[in-house]
Amino acid sequence: MRIGIFFGGPSREREISFSGGKTAFEYLDQSLFEPVPVFVDSFGRFILLNNSLMYRPGIRSFYPAVDGQNGSFNLYIESFPELAQKPVPAEIGVELLPTDFGKHFDFAFLAMHGPDCEDGAIQGLLEWYRIPYSGPGLMGSALAIDKILQNDMIALVNQQEKKSWTLTHHQWIPQEQEILFRVLKKHLGLPLVIKAPHQGSSIGVAIVKNDSLEEFISAVDQCFFQLTLRAPEWLGWNQSQKQNWAQRIANLDEGIGYPVMANGLELIHHPDTLIAFVEGYFGANPSGELLLSSSNAEDQVLIEEFIEGQEFSCGCIQFDNGEPLALPPSEVVKMVDVFDFNSKYKPGASRKRIPVDTTLEKNQEIQQMITAVFKQLGMTACVRIDGFLTADGRILLHDPNTIPGMSPTSFIFKQMAEIGLDVTQALTYLVRQSLRERIRLGKNTWEWRKLLKELDVAIIERSTGKKKQIGVLFEDNNDQYQLARQRFGAINATGTQEAIPVLQAKDGSVYRLTKPMMFKDTIVDVQDLMERPRHALLQETSQRAQTLTHFFAGTVDFEIYKVKDKDLIGSIDEWVVVSQDYT
Repeated sequence: MRIGIFFGGPSREREISFSGGKTAFEYLDQSLFEPVPVFVDSFGRFILLNNSLMYRPGIRSFYPAVDGQNGSFNLYIESFPELAQKPVPAEIGVELLPTDFGKHFDFAFLAMHGPDCEDGAIQGLLEWYRIPYSGPGLMGSALAIDKILQNDMIALVNQQEKKSWTLTHHQWIPQEQEILFRVLKKHLGLPLVIKAPHQGSSIGVAIVKNDSLEEFISAVDQCFFQLTLRAPEWLGWNQSQKQNWAQRIANLDEGIGYPVMANGLELIHHPDTLIAFVEGYFGANPSGELLLSSSNAEDQVLIEEFIEGQEFSCGCIQFDNGEPLALPPSEVVKMVDVFDFNSKYKPGASRKRIPVDTTLEKNQEIQQMITAVFKQLGMTACVRIDGFLTADGRILLHDPNTIPGMSPTSFIFKQMAEIGLDVTQALTYLVRQSLRERIRLGKNTWEWRKLLKELDVAIIERSTGKKKQIGVLFEDNNDQYQLARQRFGAINATGTQEAIPVLQAKDGSVYRLTKPMMFKDTIVDVQDLMERPRHALLQETSQRAQTLTHFFAGTVDFEIYKVKDKDLIGSIDEWVVVSQDYT
């Protein structure tokens, strides 16, 4: 089956989308699927991307093409609006019209985030052209992108009570900001959580911790994607500082992004143009201030009370009959105050613990609540829902994420590993179950039933057939563990081989590890798991998932085996010794 991997798009999370697209490109089962990378640029063009570009470090490293860039800034293509009318350079790929999608792929794997990408827009386009796609359908996608509506809908399901306030841009008047801050402190208390309501779960999030009007204004402006620049600040900078400021605006993990609207009057696409405009403006207004706003600014922000408690994230998938299965929830052990873009995607800012450090009964209650919200909000295939467990035992949910982050060690893959699916098998599940859910729409029914039947036959052959057993041997240090995880994933992605993780301890003992152990943050986490029994919730959830797991992975062993020598581990056809790769 040909899988069109859609990534990029105009949203602020396009780099995370690129990372997810790489995961699908590298880890889709090579014996079942042919990956076809489809890059969506900021102009909304679909580009059949040259495969070699999938290994670039980021979108700006290849797009726009080198001859489309100018100056010393590192920019996205929206800073060059004239390129929208020019053909896509051959070294990038070939532009693809939606009418031709079916000529190049049979299924669309969506690794896109944020507005236009997981709000039903691309999903509706694909339905129109009769291309089945991954993830929830139109209703679930449209609902999950709106944080304000989400709160209301989740409360209808579980009766949770969470104080919040919606602020429109029209109400954000400088003369009334101090009054508004006093009102919010009275009704919601401090700290305040400010959210851009139509972004992903990690973009446009700020916390006002202190009783500071300046901090409050900055946080709200951040979530409206606007900033105020004052003449004394600008006039005190040298040229290098001005260029750095203009570059930071283009960096979507920290800036509002180009193009920007200056004082609501002039749209500016390029940093050079912006610097020239600001110089001229403050030259004429040496004591003035300038409001810059993203062209895709939010029109309202959501302000919530700060919830003190254990933060968690819980994936929910489906059995073939559509019944939901809540995965083991992961607790977010934060090293920073705000679980935002950087803490979610930059190494070392947070760690994940499965399940939540609470009672078995509370973990079960989280799963039950996740299942109820999944069903009532019309979610399908795969969703990640975040939440808090408070000290007094309340469970408060928020942010259903219909296209979870898809790095090989993301929440969803860690949790699916606990029921026995590696990344490749989890991706196969997502393709297969999404196809099953699209059939329920009553569109192109018989063609998609045929496609599903062919895929099911191939999956059964792979899961029940004999695979070459590849032992992945590594020592108990973190560098080798990280390399072993990479080898583990690459071997399994072949579809014809199965990686068997084997740890050689410092005392010479050898341990055959379990699949979930290859999805931990560090070797210390693995060592900790080796010293205690498997958690009751993990046993219970994997038992409940047994029919699903068996279909995609065959029989999965969750036992750890200790032997004196690696050669005593039976059924290994070939060894990969990570220490020989390690330098």
